[in-house]
Amino acid sequence: MQNEAVRKSVPRPARQAARQATRQAARRNRIKAHKRCLQLYILIAIPVILVIVFGYIPMAGNIIAFQDYSVRKGFLGSDFVGLKYFEQFLNLPIFFDIVRNTLILSLYGLVAGFPFPILLALGFNEIKSPRVKKFSQTITYAPYFISTVVIVGILQSVFSYRFGIVNEAVKLFGGAPIDFMGGVQYFRHLYVWSNIWQGAGYSAVLYIAALSGIDTSLYEAATIDGATRLQRVWYIDIPGILPTIVITLIMSTGSILNVGFEKVFLMQNPANYSVSEIISTYVYKVGVKQAQFGYSTAISLFNSAVNFVFLFATNAIAKRCSDTSLF
Repeated sequence: MQNEAVRKSVPRPARQAARQATRQAARRNRIKAHKRCLQLYILIAIPVILVIVFGYIPMAGNIIAFQDYSVRKGFLGSDFVGLKYFEQFLNLPIFFDIVRNTLILSLYGLVAGFPFPILLALGFNEIKSPRVKKFSQTITYAPYFISTVVIVGILQSVFSYRFGIVNEAVKLFGGAPIDFMGGVQYFRHLYVWSNIWQGAGYSAVLYIAALSGIDTSLYEAATIDGATRLQRVWYIDIPGILPTIVITLIMSTGSILNVGFEKVFLMQNPANYSVSEIISTYVYKVGVKQAQFGYSTAISLFNSAVNFVFLFATNAIAKRCSDTSLF
């Protein structure tokens, strides 16, 4: 009541001037705060601009999935055809074969390869010697830097029908050589397990970083209570990195149809075509070789839409089953 009386006793122009001064002071403080963070803004602006230029602006090109695109006519001059190319892909005689091959290859790689980085990280975390730990990490990390072409060349050298190391050993023991690279039953195994060998060490770095953030007092308390090494891993390490595991699983499931093009294409041959033809290799053939730009863009857009659905579904399940999710 007293404050209200004091406020009314102050002339209205004075109150307006006080409010204006307060706003100006707040604005000056905001400007000073922005100036102090100017270097941080510049640092953030660089990746933001790169994402906009190379991530969002190219999305405008998806319009050609609904056009009979002509390079001469351009985006604005090409004829609109609606969902023609989507229907063409869905009615493709080998549509289900392509999608099935993509899903099998991706799910096989996810199920077989997802636990290995976690196991590697848990193993490295238990190594006490810094030298042994660094050496082991380097050995498992190094294959990631080998190019895809070299990896396929290594596979050829090891599993080739005519001069591969494995077949030379088979012939040495009196057996008949096996066509690993051309055999339909071997293609998926070679692709997936060579990927695991190449990428497990690199993927383990994320879990190693998560393990390093676990409070060491938990290990000390568990040791005092008589917990074994396996019990410490089960009750401290795994719960500590569980949020990282969930986020990684969601991201992996969200790209379920994005099987790497280069390696499959290099390993592909007429003998294993029935299991090696996937969405990305088919897009390359119709888009680059046959110059069907609208059709190939429609297939890629369909691929992205399916991945989008998988991402949201997996995120919803993770959110319901745990406290960790992307959004």
